Amino acid sequence: MLAEPPTQPEPSIAMRLESFQTRDWAEENSRLAHADPREILCWANETFGRKLTMATAFGPEGCVLLHMIAEINPKLRVFNLDTGYQFAETLAVRDRVRERYGIDVELVQPDTTVAEYEADHPIPLYVTNPDRCCHDRKIVPLRRAVLGYDAWISSIRGDQTADRARTPVVGWDAKFSLVKVNPLLNWTRREVWAFIHAHDVPYNPMFDQGYSSVGCFPCTRPTAEGESERSGRWAGKAKTECGLHSLDSSQL
Repeated sequence: MLAEPPTQPEPSIAMRLESFQTRDWAEENSRLAHADPREILCWANETFGRKLTMATAFGPEGCVLLHMIAEINPKLRVFNLDTGYQFAETLAVRDRVRERYGIDVELVQPDTTVAEYEADHPIPLYVTNPDRCCHDRKIVPLRRAVLGYDAWISSIRGDQTADRARTPVVGWDAKFSLVKVNPLLNWTRREVWAFIHAHDVPYNPMFDQGYSSVGCFPCTRPTAEGESERSGRWAGKAKTECGLHSLDSSQL
């Protein structure tokens, strides 16, 4: 009886990530720059397989991608950074997504509860130092959530902020040490909402109540007509990003 040929061992995580880090993604970006988001998701699913994950805050863009993922790979691991400060309406979208698509979005939480965190900071950090609050309750948990993965999917659009406009469709994410895929990078807000209404995609009802961007409740307010899409986030401060998608290294 012939012995089965030895199987090739799977490259270690470190070796794979090093190859991705040094890889020139120009060819993929050229091909995918104006591709349909479904095509980009299919490419990512085929390229990274079980080593692909997605983060969602249940915004309109994230819900659009969840609809597409349900058609492409409903078993993809999807997680939400549950800071402890999310609106009840945001978390309710998780239940609707599960009911509609069968996708059970994992809640990734910080090491401390809100009560424990605020006990250490009598004046909440979201008031005195929102960058630190975002770092502790978003960036650190995301680093933990993507360990062992080769790539993660985000739902950012390039027209939302200056940093996002400079982001490629696919590339190495030095902040979190894996590849980042942005299928909706070249979509507009209008295209996102047209897709939602055309496909009856579940979404957060707060977007019907004057909110144009929804994050943590202490740092989110409705926006007035004529204000920019993200002006309701950290209102009155120069801050426009939580740090997940900014290109600076200030929160590394």
